[in-house]
Amino acid sequence: MPNDLLGQAAELERLLKLRNAPFGMKLFERVEDMAAIPRIRRPKAIHAFDQVVAQAARLGWTVGATAEDLVGAQCRAVIGLGNAKDAEWTSGQRMVGVWYSTPEDAGAHQAAMNCVEDGRYQAIAVSPLSSGRLDPPDIALFYATPGAMMYFINGLQWAGYKRFDWSVVGESACADSWGRALKTRQPSLSIPCFAERRYGGVLDDEMLMALPPDMLGQAIAGMEALSRNGLRYPFPQYGIQQDVRAGMGVSYADGKPAA
Repeated sequence: MPNDLLGQAAELERLLKLRNAPFGMKLFERVEDMAAIPRIRRPKAIHAFDQVVAQAARLGWTVGATAEDLVGAQCRAVIGLGNAKDAEWTSGQRMVGVWYSTPEDAGAHQAAMNCVEDGRYQAIAVSPLSSGRLDPPDIALFYATPGAMMYFINGLQWAGYKRFDWSVVGESACADSWGRALKTRQPSLSIPCFAERRYGGVLDDEMLMALPPDMLGQAIAGMEALSRNGLRYPFPQYGIQQDVRAGMGVSYADGKPAA
C-alpha cells in the first residue's frame, strides 16, 4: 500500500475526530490470494458481512471471507460472491411481510440495490488502512457523525466542485455504501440499516462513507484549506439568539479568513 495512505488515515482521524480507524476492502478473484495476506483471520462461524466489517472497523482485525462464510444471499450479492443473484434473491420473497408489504415491493427493493458484478470474485478482505495489508484496497471506508461527514464532503468539494447524489435503498443499506463504491468507484454515503446496527455494532449517530482511496488526499487537502479559513470540525455553536451578522460576515460574505 502506498505509504501516504497510512498518513491519510491518520489525518482523517485527526480532522474528523473519528472514534474508529478508517479501513479498506479488497475483492479477490482467487481465494488463495486473499488467504496470502499477512496475519489474516478467517471467520470461525457463519457471519453477516456486517460483522466482518465491524471486526476490522471496531477491533482492528484483518479479516477475509468467502461466500461460504456468509449467512445468506443478501450479504453475498452486494459484494458479488458466490453467484448469489438467483431467482429467489431477485424476487426478494424472504422480505415479503417482514420488510415490504407485497412481493412487488420486495422485488423492487432487490432491483434497486447496488451490487458488485456477480460471480467474478471469490473472496474479500477487510482491514484497517493503517495495517498496510491490502496493498492497496479497492475502497476506503470510515464511520463518522453526520457533522463530520458534511465536513468531509465539503473537503471533497473544495476543488473540482461536484454535486453528489446518493440513494437510500432502505434495509440492506450496505448496497448504498460498499456495494455502490465497489461497483462504481465513486464516493458513496449511506445511512446504515437495521442489520448493520444490530449485527455490525453501528451506533445511532454514525453514517458510513466509502470511496476510492485515491480520493482521500483530495478531501484532506480540501479540509485543510477550510481549516485555514477557520472552518473546522466540530463546528462551534454560535448561539440561536445572537445577532448573526458578525458571524455570517466572516464565514460567508467578505471572503476574509475566519478567526
